Amino acid sequence: MNLQHLANIAIEAATSAGKVIQKYMNDNITLETKEGGSSYASQVVTKVDRECESIILSHLKPTCEAHDIGLLSEETTDDGSRLEKDFFWCVDPMDGTLAFINKHTGFSVSIALISRDGTPIIGVVFDPSTNTLYHAVKDNGAYKNKKIWTIKNTNDYLTYTTDKKLKDTPKSDEIKDILNNHLTNFGLKGIKEISGLGAVMCAISALENRPACFLKLPKKSKGGGSIWDYAATACIYQELGLPVTSFNGETLDLNNKDNTFMNEYGVSYSNLN
Repeated sequence: MNLQHLANIAIEAATSAGKVIQKYMNDNITLETKEGGSSYASQVVTKVDRECESIILSHLKPTCEAHDIGLLSEETTDDGSRLEKDFFWCVDPMDGTLAFINKHTGFSVSIALISRDGTPIIGVVFDPSTNTLYHAVKDNGAYKNKKIWTIKNTNDYLTYTTDKKLKDTPKSDEIKDILNNHLTNFGLKGIKEISGLGAVMCAISALENRPACFLKLPKKSKGGGSIWDYAATACIYQELGLPVTSFNGETLDLNNKDNTFMNEYGVSYSNLN
Protein backbone atom coordinates (compact mmCIF):
# COMPACT_ATOMS: atom_id res chain seq x y z
CA MET A 1 0.00 0.00 0.00
CA ASN A 2 1.59 3.24 -1.19
CA LEU A 3 0.96 5.79 1.57
CA GLN A 4 2.05 8.77 -0.50
CA HIS A 5 -0.37 7.79 -3.26
CA LEU A 6 -3.19 7.48 -0.70
CA ALA A 7 -2.20 10.84 0.82
CA ASN A 8 -2.44 12.46 -2.60
CA ILE A 9 -5.95 11.05 -3.04
CA ALA A 10 -6.95 12.34 0.40
CA ILE A 11 -5.52 15.77 -0.47
CA GLU A 12 -7.53 15.87 -3.70
CA ALA A 13 -10.65 14.82 -1.78
CA ALA A 14 -10.15 17.46 0.92
CA THR A 15 -9.45 20.31 -1.49
CA SER A 16 -12.43 19.32 -3.65
CA ALA A 17 -14.69 19.46 -0.58
CA GLY A 18 -13.08 22.75 0.37
CA LYS A 19 -14.12 24.25 -2.95
CA VAL A 20 -17.71 23.26 -2.19
CA ILE A 21 -17.52 25.04 1.17
CA GLN A 22 -16.02 28.12 -0.47
CA LYS A 23 -18.94 28.20 -2.90
CA TYR A 24 -21.39 28.53 0.01
CA MET A 25 -19.35 30.67 2.41
CA ASN A 26 -21.32 33.87 1.79
CA ASP A 27 -24.74 32.20 1.60
CA ASN A 28 -27.29 31.84 4.39
CA ILE A 29 -27.47 28.08 4.90
CA THR A 30 -30.30 26.37 6.78
CA LEU A 31 -29.14 24.57 9.90
CA GLU A 32 -30.59 21.09 10.43
CA THR A 33 -30.35 18.71 13.39
CA LYS A 34 -29.26 15.09 13.52
CA GLU A 35 -28.86 12.43 16.18
CA GLY A 36 -25.68 13.23 18.08
CA GLY A 37 -24.30 13.66 21.54
CA SER A 38 -25.29 16.01 24.32
CA SER A 39 -23.60 19.09 22.86
CA TYR A 40 -25.36 21.28 20.31
CA ALA A 41 -22.33 21.22 18.02
CA SER A 42 -22.61 17.42 17.69
CA GLN A 43 -26.28 17.67 16.64
CA VAL A 44 -26.10 20.18 13.79
CA VAL A 45 -25.58 19.55 10.09
CA THR A 46 -26.16 21.34 6.78
CA LYS A 47 -26.55 20.41 3.13
CA VAL A 48 -22.95 21.57 2.74
CA ASP A 49 -21.69 18.89 5.16
CA ARG A 50 -23.53 16.25 3.15
CA GLU A 51 -22.35 17.56 -0.21
CA CYS A 52 -18.77 17.60 1.04
CA GLU A 53 -19.06 14.05 2.32
CA SER A 54 -20.40 12.85 -1.01
CA ILE A 55 -17.45 14.35 -2.90
CA ILE A 56 -14.90 13.01 -0.41
CA LEU A 57 -16.31 9.49 -0.52
CA SER A 58 -16.26 9.52 -4.32
CA HIS A 59 -12.47 9.84 -4.02
CA LEU A 60 -11.94 7.45 -1.12
CA LYS A 61 -14.28 4.54 -1.82
CA PRO A 62 -12.25 3.20 -4.78
CA THR A 63 -9.24 2.94 -2.44
CA CYS A 64 -11.37 1.05 0.09
CA GLU A 65 -12.13 -1.56 -2.54
CA ALA A 66 -8.60 -1.66 -3.95
CA HIS A 67 -6.81 -1.91 -0.59
CA ASP A 68 -9.49 -3.35 1.74
CA ILE A 69 -9.68 -0.15 3.80
CA GLY A 70 -12.52 0.55 6.25
CA LEU A 71 -14.41 3.83 6.44
CA LEU A 72 -15.73 6.07 9.21
CA SER A 73 -17.36 9.38 8.28
CA GLU A 74 -19.25 11.78 10.52
CA GLU A 75 -22.43 11.98 8.46
CA THR A 76 -22.66 8.21 7.80
CA THR A 77 -23.58 5.50 10.31
CA ASP A 78 -20.53 3.65 11.68
CA ASP A 79 -20.54 0.27 9.91
CA GLY A 80 -17.88 -1.27 12.17
CA SER A 81 -15.39 -1.71 9.33
CA ARG A 82 -12.86 0.33 11.33
CA LEU A 83 -12.70 -2.55 13.80
CA GLU A 84 -12.28 -5.24 11.14
CA LYS A 85 -9.88 -3.79 8.57
CA ASP A 86 -6.16 -3.15 9.07
CA PHE A 87 -6.73 0.52 8.19
CA PHE A 88 -9.71 2.86 7.91
CA TRP A 89 -10.37 6.29 6.50
CA CYS A 90 -11.67 8.74 9.09
CA VAL A 91 -13.55 11.69 7.61
CA ASP A 92 -15.00 14.92 8.93
CA PRO A 93 -16.52 16.51 5.80
CA MET A 94 -16.82 19.89 7.51
CA ASP A 95 -15.60 20.33 11.05
CA GLY A 96 -16.82 23.51 12.75
CA THR A 97 -20.29 23.68 11.22
CA LEU A 98 -21.37 26.29 13.79
CA ALA A 99 -18.44 28.52 12.83
CA PHE A 100 -19.41 28.13 9.17
CA ILE A 101 -23.04 29.04 9.83
CA ASN A 102 -21.98 32.05 11.89
CA LYS A 103 -19.56 33.12 9.13
CA HIS A 104 -16.69 32.82 11.58
CA THR A 105 -13.35 31.32 10.60
CA GLY A 106 -12.62 27.96 12.21
CA PHE A 107 -14.23 25.39 9.90
CA SER A 108 -12.25 22.89 7.83
CA VAL A 109 -12.18 19.58 6.00
CA SER A 110 -10.40 16.73 7.78
CA ILE A 111 -9.38 13.31 6.42
CA ALA A 112 -7.17 10.72 8.10
CA LEU A 113 -6.01 7.17 7.55
CA ILE A 114 -5.87 5.29 10.86
CA SER A 115 -4.59 1.79 11.61
CA ARG A 116 -6.83 -0.65 13.49
CA ASP A 117 -4.76 -0.13 16.65
CA GLY A 118 -5.53 3.60 16.52
CA THR A 119 -2.23 4.86 15.12
CA PRO A 120 -2.59 7.87 12.76
CA ILE A 121 -0.96 7.12 9.40
CA ILE A 122 -2.09 9.99 7.17
CA GLY A 123 -3.58 13.33 8.18
CA VAL A 124 -5.00 15.94 5.80
CA VAL A 125 -6.65 19.24 6.79
CA PHE A 126 -7.87 21.93 4.40
CA ASP A 127 -8.83 25.38 5.67
CA PRO A 128 -11.22 26.95 3.12
CA SER A 129 -11.05 30.39 4.75
CA THR A 130 -7.35 30.80 3.97
CA ASN A 131 -7.02 28.22 1.19
CA THR A 132 -4.36 26.47 3.27
CA LEU A 133 -3.55 22.76 3.10
CA TYR A 134 -1.90 20.89 5.97
CA HIS A 135 -0.92 17.24 5.72
CA ALA A 136 1.34 14.58 7.17
CA VAL A 137 2.31 10.99 6.42
CA LYS A 138 3.71 8.73 9.13
CA ASP A 139 7.52 8.81 9.19
CA ASN A 140 7.56 11.30 6.31
CA GLY A 141 7.07 14.65 8.05
CA ALA A 142 4.40 17.35 8.13
CA TYR A 143 3.68 19.84 5.36
CA LYS A 144 1.93 23.18 4.89
CA ASN A 145 0.84 23.86 1.32
CA LYS A 146 2.99 20.87 0.33
CA LYS A 147 6.18 22.39 1.74
CA ILE A 148 7.93 20.88 4.75
CA TRP A 149 6.57 22.58 7.86
CA THR A 150 8.82 23.67 10.71
CA ILE A 151 7.19 25.05 13.84
CA LYS A 152 8.80 28.05 15.55
CA ASN A 153 7.95 30.24 18.54
CA THR A 154 6.08 33.32 17.38
CA ASN A 155 5.01 34.98 20.66
CA ASP A 156 6.08 35.61 24.25
CA TYR A 157 2.58 34.78 25.51
CA LEU A 158 0.51 31.58 25.64
CA THR A 159 -2.27 31.07 23.10
CA TYR A 160 -5.24 28.98 24.23
CA THR A 161 -7.41 27.74 21.35
CA THR A 162 -10.99 26.71 22.05
CA ASP A 163 -14.47 26.24 20.63
CA LYS A 164 -16.21 27.98 23.55
CA LYS A 165 -14.84 31.03 25.28
CA LEU A 166 -13.11 30.09 28.51
CA LYS A 167 -15.67 31.98 30.59
CA ASP A 168 -18.43 29.80 29.06
CA THR A 169 -16.56 26.50 29.46
CA PRO A 170 -17.46 24.05 32.26
CA LYS A 171 -14.72 23.74 34.91
CA SER A 172 -13.07 26.88 33.55
CA ASP A 173 -11.16 27.36 36.82
CA GLU A 174 -9.43 24.01 36.29
CA ILE A 175 -8.40 25.08 32.79
CA LYS A 176 -7.18 28.44 34.08
CA ASP A 177 -4.95 26.64 36.58
CA ILE A 178 -3.41 24.58 33.78
CA LEU A 179 -2.81 27.66 31.63
CA ASN A 180 -1.29 29.59 34.52
CA ASN A 181 1.07 26.67 35.22
CA HIS A 182 2.23 26.90 31.60
CA LEU A 183 2.84 30.63 32.06
CA THR A 184 5.04 29.95 35.06
CA ASN A 185 6.88 26.95 33.59
CA PHE A 186 7.73 28.67 30.31
CA GLY A 187 8.18 32.23 31.56
CA LEU A 188 5.38 33.64 29.40
CA LYS A 189 3.78 37.06 29.83
CA GLY A 190 0.08 36.34 29.53
CA ILE A 191 -2.69 34.37 27.86
CA LYS A 192 -4.40 35.07 24.54
CA GLU A 193 -7.60 33.18 23.76
CA ILE A 194 -8.67 32.25 20.22
CA SER A 195 -12.25 30.98 20.43
CA GLY A 196 -15.08 29.89 18.16
CA LEU A 197 -13.11 27.29 16.21
CA GLY A 198 -13.96 23.70 15.41
CA ALA A 199 -11.74 21.09 17.06
CA VAL A 200 -9.62 20.59 13.93
CA MET A 201 -8.80 24.27 13.55
CA CYS A 202 -8.24 24.57 17.31
CA ALA A 203 -5.38 22.10 16.89
CA ILE A 204 -4.09 23.79 13.73
CA SER A 205 -4.33 27.26 15.27
CA ALA A 206 -2.26 26.04 18.20
CA LEU A 207 0.43 25.07 15.68
CA GLU A 208 0.28 28.48 14.01
CA ASN A 209 0.60 30.42 17.28
CA ARG A 210 3.37 28.77 19.28
CA PRO A 211 3.57 28.58 22.27
CA ALA A 212 0.00 27.34 22.44
CA CYS A 213 -2.27 24.54 23.60
CA PHE A 214 -5.70 23.04 22.98
CA LEU A 215 -7.37 20.78 25.49
CA LYS A 216 -10.66 19.16 26.41
CA LEU A 217 -11.38 18.04 29.96
CA PRO A 218 -12.86 14.55 30.41
CA LYS A 219 -16.62 14.37 30.76
CA LYS A 220 -19.04 11.49 31.11
CA SER A 221 -21.77 12.58 28.71
CA LYS A 222 -21.57 11.75 25.02
CA GLY A 223 -21.18 14.73 22.75
CA GLY A 224 -18.53 16.87 21.17
CA GLY A 225 -15.22 15.26 20.44
CA SER A 226 -15.26 12.16 18.24
CA ILE A 227 -12.52 10.24 16.46
CA TRP A 228 -12.88 12.33 13.29
CA ASP A 229 -12.32 15.54 15.25
CA TYR A 230 -8.78 14.54 16.22
CA ALA A 231 -7.52 11.88 13.80
CA ALA A 232 -5.92 14.06 11.09
CA THR A 233 -4.37 16.62 13.44
CA ALA A 234 -3.01 13.85 15.67
CA CYS A 235 -0.99 12.64 12.66
CA ILE A 236 0.27 16.16 11.91
CA TYR A 237 1.36 16.70 15.53
CA GLN A 238 2.98 13.26 15.57
CA GLU A 239 5.09 14.13 12.55
CA LEU A 240 6.07 17.47 14.10
CA GLY A 241 7.25 15.65 17.22
CA LEU A 242 4.57 17.27 19.37
CA PRO A 243 2.41 15.45 21.93
CA VAL A 244 -1.27 14.65 21.48
CA THR A 245 -2.63 12.59 24.35
CA SER A 246 -5.66 12.00 26.50
CA PHE A 247 -6.12 14.67 29.15
CA ASN A 248 -4.17 12.51 31.61
CA GLY A 249 -1.24 12.03 29.26
CA GLU A 250 -2.11 8.56 27.97
CA THR A 251 -1.99 7.46 24.33
CA LEU A 252 -4.92 8.92 22.39
CA ASP A 253 -7.27 6.07 21.40
CA LEU A 254 -8.34 6.81 17.83
CA ASN A 255 -10.32 3.58 17.44
CA ASN A 256 -12.42 3.02 20.53
CA LYS A 257 -14.42 -0.16 20.00
CA ASP A 258 -17.36 1.00 22.14
CA ASN A 259 -18.24 4.21 20.30
CA THR A 260 -16.70 7.09 18.37
CA PHE A 261 -16.89 9.62 21.22
CA MET A 262 -13.61 10.47 22.94
CA ASN A 263 -14.71 12.91 25.61
CA GLU A 264 -14.56 10.33 28.41
CA TYR A 265 -10.77 10.68 28.49
CA GLY A 266 -10.43 14.23 27.14
CA VAL A 267 -7.62 15.40 24.87
CA SER A 268 -4.48 17.50 25.16
CA TYR A 269 -2.63 19.11 22.24
CA SER A 270 0.62 20.76 23.29
CA ASN A 271 2.80 23.11 21.24
CA LEU A 272 4.79 24.71 24.00
CA ASN A 273 8.51 24.16 23.35
